[in-house]
Amino acid sequence: MENFVEILPGLTFYTLSAVAVAAAFMVIAARNPVHSVMYLILTFFSAAGLFVLMGAEFLALLLIMVYVGAVAVLFLFVVMMLDVDFVEMKQGFLQYLPIGGVVACILLAEMIMVGAASLVNPGESVKYATGGTSNIEAIGNVLYTQYAFFFEAVGLILLLAMVGAIVLTLRKRGGVKKQNVSAQIARTREGGVELVDVKPGEGIGS
Repeated sequence: MENFVEILPGLTFYTLSAVAVAAAFMVIAARNPVHSVMYLILTFFSAAGLFVLMGAEFLALLLIMVYVGAVAVLFLFVVMMLDVDFVEMKQGFLQYLPIGGVVACILLAEMIMVGAASLVNPGESVKYATGGTSNIEAIGNVLYTQYAFFFEAVGLILLLAMVGAIVLTLRKRGGVKKQNVSAQIARTREGGVELVDVKPGEGIGS
């Protein structure tokens, strides 16, 4: 039992590394785009487990929340731009269930292994390479001082990518009432008000 406890962190590291490399290969080898997205999520999750083993919990959380979320948004944009038939996708839902179950089982096994390795060596997961400074504080000091320009440039690029995706997926439909802001601003009193001289007892006719 003691030997297993000693080799558990190393076993977890090599297992996560092997899964990450294999899943990264399947991302480019799989022909089905849905399968590629699942393998890509598995790759990110395995890399997040490696960050946890190295004591970088904040980077692991960012990898899960940002990158996995970005993969989902990217897949949504691809579906929108390709004009995929959603009825056909719902009919083929069961064919993605086996590969999804396998990925879910692997993710569960990785979470159990990482949690067990952290419990075996609790001191290893709280060591900081910055001399006692927390991960969040160290990353913030570096990101917003030395690399502030690059950080803002990346934000601008992501904004342009989002605007470009919206422009590409925008479809104009006929028969839909839309607001013309420029016409409303340029509207004058003469063009919007009509004075009618109504005689008593007649009313307004067409």
